[in-house]
Amino acid sequence: YKHSAVIKGPSQLKAAPIVVPDIRAGLAFVIAALVAEGESVLTGIEHLDRGYERLEEKLRGLGANIQRVETQSQL
Repeated sequence: YKHSAVIKGPSQLKAAPIVVPDIRAGLAFVIAALVAEGESVLTGIEHLDRGYERLEEKLRGLGANIQRVETQSQL
């Protein structure tokens, strides 16, 4: 098929610091961070704020362990 993808997995994801470059990639990074082992810190979440209303609240409603925090660069 012209528009197809082949994905082989699963592979173990590990927590990492992540810079969110845009709205769509940001949501993909959030999902990856939710299933990764450990704690990931995402910066640049203003992109997510523009595209997804009350994202943390909705994800917490689904059982996600997610919270918004201030980092040193924001102070």
